[in-house]
Amino acid sequence: MAGIRIRSDRDGELVSVRALLSHPMETGRRRDTGGATVPAHYIERLTCEHNGRIVLDTAWGTGIARNPLLGFRLKGTAPGDVLRLHWVDNLGTEDAIVHTLP
Repeated sequence: MAGIRIRSDRDGELVSVRALLSHPMETGRRRDTGGATVPAHYIERLTCEHNGRIVLDTAWGTGIARNPLLGFRLKGTAPGDVLRLHWVDNLGTEDAIVHTLP
């Protein structure tokens, strides 16, 4: 997996954050070309922290598309603040990124 790519833009007091997560997000119901079921492999939990405080805490399942794009806006940030995005999937794999806000 290629990991997480994140971008943010400031517009006044709001910061728009966009993150692209590289993940197969398999439901466990798809079959491969040989007819065998592809095992489930999906993100279960995603959190975002702003300067150590959780601002986004989500529970995901099999209804999310492959390589999901997450977008949200934050208020009350300052340039140089730290944003940390972290996910865990159903197989125990984890990934995280730390991003400095503009």
